[in-house]
Amino acid sequence: MKVKSNVASRKRKKKVLKAAKGFWGLRSKNYRRAIETLRRAYAYAYRHRRTKKREFRSLWITRINGALEGMDLTYSRFINALAKKEIILSRDILAKLAAEHPEVFAKIVKTVKE
Repeated sequence: MKVKSNVASRKRKKKVLKAAKGFWGLRSKNYRRAIETLRRAYAYAYRHRRTKKREFRSLWITRINGALEGMDLTYSRFINALAKKEIILSRDILAKLAAEHPEVFAKIVKTVKE
């Protein structure tokens, strides 16, 4: 019995070209170019999902440190004091508090200093 594969291959190609929609030139129209570009795009996407986490943590630390500037405390001493007082707050939340609710952040700093 002869196996017909044209439906499966068309479906596979359509899926690739749909994913490559919006790419420049032949990268969105030519199957082979689209596959090459998508392979690279997926690799970058995977890599940058990890990089994004690193960059956000760095941003949070910078924001916390900036908020602590006028309070006679450095970031490292603040985090150390939080750990000693057993106050469990993520850097994400601390940075948000420092930016959006400085009075609450100041209360946390005051609690830590005591």
